[in-house]
Amino acid sequence: MTKTTQEIQSIDNTHHLHPFTVHHELREAGPRVITRGEGVYLWDSDGNKILDGMAGLWCVQLGYGEQELVDAATDAMKTLSYYNTFFQTTTPHATRLSQLIAEKTPDGLDQIMFGCSGSESNDTAIKLIWYYWNLQGKPEKKAIISRERAYHGSTVAGASLSGLPFMQGIFDLPLPRFHHVGPTPHYYEYGNSDESEREFGLRCAKAIEDKILELGPENVAAFAGEPVMGAGGLMLPPEGYWQEVERICRKYDVLLWSDEVICGFGRTGEWFGCQTYGYTPDIMTMAKGISSGYQPLSAVAINKRMSDAIVNADSEMAHGYTYSGHPVVCAVAVRNLELITEKKLVGERGQATSEYFLKQLSLLDDHPLIGQTRGVGLLGGIELVKDKTTRERFSPDGTAGVTCRNHCFKSGIIMRAVGDTMFLCPPLVITNDEIDELFRLVRISLDLTLEELKP
Repeated sequence: MTKTTQEIQSIDNTHHLHPFTVHHELREAGPRVITRGEGVYLWDSDGNKILDGMAGLWCVQLGYGEQELVDAATDAMKTLSYYNTFFQTTTPHATRLSQLIAEKTPDGLDQIMFGCSGSESNDTAIKLIWYYWNLQGKPEKKAIISRERAYHGSTVAGASLSGLPFMQGIFDLPLPRFHHVGPTPHYYEYGNSDESEREFGLRCAKAIEDKILELGPENVAAFAGEPVMGAGGLMLPPEGYWQEVERICRKYDVLLWSDEVICGFGRTGEWFGCQTYGYTPDIMTMAKGISSGYQPLSAVAINKRMSDAIVNADSEMAHGYTYSGHPVVCAVAVRNLELITEKKLVGERGQATSEYFLKQLSLLDDHPLIGQTRGVGLLGGIELVKDKTTRERFSPDGTAGVTCRNHCFKSGIIMRAVGDTMFLCPPLVITNDEIDELFRLVRISLDLTLEELKP
């Protein structure tokens, strides 16, 4: 018997703890119940159709209900529902997926280890980095530098690596060995009027160099960064920033870590964000789009420098997970990457879609609420301001974002808000007609937000 919305909400309130939630607020209102998805659309338990402008949580590259991924999972589950990759064992799907990923990553990053989430693979990366330096006879190189407003996951280590204080203080984090630098490389918010974007980017990179020198290069293991800073505010890197960061890391023998959990698998126009922005990391973490969200999966890729040390070590690499390389999950991911290639979502079709998306995004600049629009690939950011000229925000911070997000849901579109920044991240398969509908609904939501917020 199908349960009503109210029945589902009651059960959920009784038993279910949600991520990143003020629970008494959720339980007073009741959770939204999503029951079905197809293409770029979702339906809730009351029958409302919603255009998903966030691809789930940055991940549903192929949209909802892709039958070929369903078939891949079904066939794999019938053949081998589970086996692990411990005990010097592998499965065909895990092997094939590692090969496919190595073909997409920058040259040299061709050793792959699997996990189940971006947070989990970021934990793995931290351990592999520390393990590598121990093998090099440099056990003192343990400090890892990241950036203010960075997001690298919500595990103990991932939250420590992140630069978001609201995720840390309530859990007595960050742990030792994790260090954060500012300014955050976001020219719109932190750049000075007397400096160009490039000059600002070099200033942000110099902050990393200053921190390396403060800690001592002999103590610094790695610098971690998202190609585009996602959950902290969808912030695109300034011109020249990543090239200077790479130069600094090479100069001081600091490993360069690209966190591609959001940016990977076509989101920025190339297979990975580091390819879009022209730098080559030593280690990459990835998740989300790797399986289009159809199964929980993540991966770490390391370069030859790191892998040679690990593969040739006499010590056991005592690390891994029960579901590392799960055969059903890997089968889905293999077909997902094949379909992204076959549909030219990283390529001709993806480029055309991105160009159209970014053009339509820029047309929002005339709206009285918009201080800036920005984007790359199929990522879009919208800054909500009280005054377009002075960039003054509404008070308190986040007022406009929450208001806009609520109107989006009522209007039939999902956009995410962080502070007063709105995010768009639609499935890669979105069509031009659906992009038109997306921005029609966005504009309706902006108009309703302005009406509510104006004096």
